[in-house]
Amino acid sequence: MNILVTGTEGYLGSLLAPELLRRGHVVTGLDTGFYRAGWLYHGTDLTARTLIKDLRDVTSDDLRGMDAVVHMAELSNDPLGQLLPTITYDINHTGSVRLARLAKAAGVTRFVYMSSCSVYGVGGADFVDERSDVNPQTAYAECKVLVERDLRELADASFSPTFLRNATAFGASPRMRFDIVLNNLSGLACTRRAITMTSDGTPWRPLVHALDIAQAIALVLEAPLERVHNETFNVGATDHNYRVREIAELVAQAFPGCAVQFGENGSDNRSYRVNFDKIRRALPDFEPTWDAGRGAQQLADLFTRIDLQPGDFTWRGYTRLTQLEYLLRTGQIDQDFYWRPLPAPERRQGSPA
Repeated sequence: MNILVTGTEGYLGSLLAPELLRRGHVVTGLDTGFYRAGWLYHGTDLTARTLIKDLRDVTSDDLRGMDAVVHMAELSNDPLGQLLPTITYDINHTGSVRLARLAKAAGVTRFVYMSSCSVYGVGGADFVDERSDVNPQTAYAECKVLVERDLRELADASFSPTFLRNATAFGASPRMRFDIVLNNLSGLACTRRAITMTSDGTPWRPLVHALDIAQAIALVLEAPLERVHNETFNVGATDHNYRVREIAELVAQAFPGCAVQFGENGSDNRSYRVNFDKIRRALPDFEPTWDAGRGAQQLADLFTRIDLQPGDFTWRGYTRLTQLEYLLRTGQIDQDFYWRPLPAPERRQGSPA
């Protein structure tokens, strides 16, 4: 299968593209390159040919001959969406829908969209599933809802979208992120030997390892079309819902000597438990193999191997918001998040024309 993967130089894409190549697919990547600096370790033996191109500049020519598109190249995460909601809507909603329309016009059959369990926002006492009402609390999550809505309307006999609502990702990736909960707590545990939280840690979060997300995407692409056509799947495992304090305690166990302290602030209203039974019914081969404890140990082993230092953990390249603020501050991207070309060097007096 010929597959275009957007975001191949991101946290998930740098793991997904090699997995698809190993499974015998022909993969072309597309990435604008905002996070190329964030390379934490040498972690892959395969890489896909990647077009360095803004999502908003994709043309029909980029999509011709593709059997499928896996779209994950959006701005993330919630803090960025709240700081810059206009540009988040421009790229994440308008840009994603434009890509899907171009893909359909170019004859692409399958379109796998990376959505998020954050669309559930504030859950009640019960588990939520794909039939539950969505309740997005941020611009990032609202864009996910809008893209799902608009792409459903494009579905027909020739164009088959599938929506994967991933739980909160974790785990090692060469293009590392330290701004997601388990990875962030692991970085703190390694570099400070202490996890100090202002919250009481009671909110619920479903977690899924990045490699298990890659597994789910591959299985969707390889599934009979009727199983996944215009369907939404939560991606994760029902027994991998954790309170934030549980995540912190599991991380501390993987880093001997790490102290954990919780606060009394319970103001975070983003709390939800998610049911993941549907994806197991549709794709019986899907088997998440990484729980939070195993993921924390993976990071502990990795950090020891690469001798992770405090400066590595806090470096801008591993935090989405900080990296984009740097690119804006240094004028490398403009206010619309397009790359700005470097000015031509001044010619010295007397130098040849």
